[in-house]
Amino acid sequence: MEPQREYDIILLGPTGYTGRFCAQHIVKHLPTNLNWAVGGRSQSKLEQSVKELRDLNPDRKDPDILTVQLNREELDPLVRKTKVIINCVGPYCLYSTPVVEACASNGTHYVDATGETPWVKTIVDKYHETAKSNGAVIIPSVGIESAPADMLAWALVKRIREDLACDTNEVISAIHEMKSAPASPSLPHIHILPKLTLHPRSSGASGGTLSTVLTVFDTLSLSDIIKTADPFSLAATKPSPHQQPREPLLAHLSGVRYVPDLGALTTSPSGLADVNIVHRSSSLMPELYGSRFHFRQFLRVRNALVGVLFHYAFLVCISLLVLAPVRALVRRLVYTPGTGPTAEASVNDLVEYRAVATADQSGRPKRAFGKLRYQGGMYEFTGLSLAEAAMVILENEEKVKRVSRGGIVTTAVLGEELLERWERVGCRVETQVFEH
Repeated sequence: MEPQREYDIILLGPTGYTGRFCAQHIVKHLPTNLNWAVGGRSQSKLEQSVKELRDLNPDRKDPDILTVQLNREELDPLVRKTKVIINCVGPYCLYSTPVVEACASNGTHYVDATGETPWVKTIVDKYHETAKSNGAVIIPSVGIESAPADMLAWALVKRIREDLACDTNEVISAIHEMKSAPASPSLPHIHILPKLTLHPRSSGASGGTLSTVLTVFDTLSLSDIIKTADPFSLAATKPSPHQQPREPLLAHLSGVRYVPDLGALTTSPSGLADVNIVHRSSSLMPELYGSRFHFRQFLRVRNALVGVLFHYAFLVCISLLVLAPVRALVRRLVYTPGTGPTAEASVNDLVEYRAVATADQSGRPKRAFGKLRYQGGMYEFTGLSLAEAAMVILENEEKVKRVSRGGIVTTAVLGEELLERWERVGCRVETQVFEH
């Protein structure tokens, strides 16, 4: 029999930008009898983090402080002390491979907030079977990338299965609205997309996110990045080519297509990460999704012209980031890692995803519509999602193991229990089947 573990959760990286949101959510929303600790490389920074948490809730017992260097010698004994690791230490491709290796080898469950598809592919290839054989459930990308798209697709597939008793052929998803609103109406804001606003002293990407994007281009060759452009690069099994839908040439060239009930859509910056994660979900749970399932992710825009402009602007930006001098310049202009928009600046932020699912039926297949909506900052959402996902694993361990079959899996394996926990903290997911 496995010895009793000392902690329910160890949060790695509570002093970072996303890690602070996660720690704050644990203190404010998770059960007071939770036995948890914070871990990192700097004792002084961890002590300061715990002091700040104490100010949020003086009546709650402080988490234990565990200093650790991110190597196997120190990580192995650390992960054996806990049931779940929440890992907020990024860029993940630089620092977190040893964390995944330690969890996979020691049967410790794990969640993180990476959006680094090439790194996820690396850990799947190296550690999936090890984690599976040791009973570990390891779930990357439980934050804003790619949990909303993954869970909305799962909810629609489940609705079609329950209402229509059939597989799902396709889910088309779109970021319908992602708004970073000005903290003060007296201050100007910059419109960079319809329904997407950024304010120079308000919400936007954190230093950690921007550093991660630059680091991916620093550490990977262009050919390595291109390999993960395959939408099934993370899938456990790939469909045959004839089962994959083909888009019209004009949509490929312009980046724009029109989808009923979703509107005009263009390339989504998070689309590749989301598509790969959802296809991994479908391949891990084929009995739910079906053998011919396909997923696409886009960004809603006001009209086709805006869509074309955004599509090509995005391609130009990605192309420029291949150049080292451009990355060096960008580093001088963005937040430093560990910093980002304040919670007060993000109070009016909003994200809404919408999606349409098509049943795998002959003739005129029925469709289902879904919506996910969260009022608040994107990093706040990532923090709460990590904490709530960890609680689902703690409270439903055997079910999660059964559904996921173990190993490196996806947020979707947490199913209805995660959606219920999300709803209690302000994230709603709704679905309906169209009658026509």
